[in-house]
Amino acid sequence: MTEITDAHMREQMALTREYTVVLLKAAEGYGGPGADAVVWEHGRRNFQLRAEGLLSIVCPVADDSDLCGVGIFDASVERTRELMEDDPGVRAGVFTYEVHPVRSFPGDMLPGAR
Repeated sequence: MTEITDAHMREQMALTREYTVVLLKAAEGYGGPGADAVVWEHGRRNFQLRAEGLLSIVCPVADDSDLCGVGIFDASVERTRELMEDDPGVRAGVFTYEVHPVRSFPGDMLPGAR
């Protein structure tokens, strides 16, 4: 394994910046009548937010839990809450969400994206 020194860690940690993580969860309307169409429009909005540079990483969750997705926003917690309150799935009661401030390294990406 590559040796990582304390000095290297301090140098790298100074480069981190703030982002916001959203945990998208199923709400009462999830799976109900018309929910598929709402989820489709939620996806369309995610594409719009990605195109505008606000939603950096989108990860739908494909298991049987109530967690439906994880998103990393390049926006403040306040702005991310505004964006989520306007989400079609949240407005329709299909999704609910949690917002958390996080730090990460600019330029990080999922494997295969390089």
